[in-house]
Amino acid sequence: MAEPHTPYASLRTLLAGLQGLVAASGVILIGLGIGVSYGEATLTRVMGPASTQHLHLGHLYLSLGCTLLLLALVGWCSAKQASRGGLLFYLVILVIIFVVQITVASVVLTLFPLVRDLALEHNVVTLRKNYRGYKQPDDFSAQWNSVMERLKCCGVNNYTDFPGSSFSVVTGHAYPRGCCKSPGIAVCDGRNVSSSVIHQEGCFPKLLKITKTQSYVLSWISLGTAAMQLPGVLVALLLFVKLG
Repeated sequence: MAEPHTPYASLRTLLAGLQGLVAASGVILIGLGIGVSYGEATLTRVMGPASTQHLHLGHLYLSLGCTLLLLALVGWCSAKQASRGGLLFYLVILVIIFVVQITVASVVLTLFPLVRDLALEHNVVTLRKNYRGYKQPDDFSAQWNSVMERLKCCGVNNYTDFPGSSFSVVTGHAYPRGCCKSPGIAVCDGRNVSSSVIHQEGCFPKLLKITKTQSYVLSWISLGTAAMQLPGVLVALLLFVKLG
């Protein structure tokens, strides 16, 4: 006895198989989101709102990645069952995610020069006004101390950012211990500016390098995962039209 004919079986099989690509793109976005949200980019918090966009995007990518994993399952089930309703839902959500990724890639690359200029001005002003000193309990000082120790740098441009600042007025020191190569040694006294005692390079170039790297990583991975999803969009659209 012959098996009943299954309408558009090849298209349905192809679409079901393409869900592996959609799921893989979701896993990549989850990995990217984790890396951006909890990796080296967290140091850029000190650069202010203009540069912390990457941290927000990290959470966005985590959400998109999880959504894509679930959506791949929806796409697979819809293809197997030839469900127009399921295909429509799958298409709408996948197209939205596709557009979001393309938009993010474009905006991040476009805004990087603006972030650079705004962050420099913001950092110098806020550091001189709000920094309190080494091992101080406030979040702003703690974040800057972490940046200076981990990146081995001092101030925004260099140690000359501190004289005349709120920190210097209160303590009488020309720089904090966080600028020292070895904070616990006696020559780290807030006055000795020798290159053997303190880091001479400012933190801004190093923070900017992290931001630039993250911008390119976010943009190119966004475009790459969007390309992985495009075949699923096209085949799902074709199958949806033919089932109508």
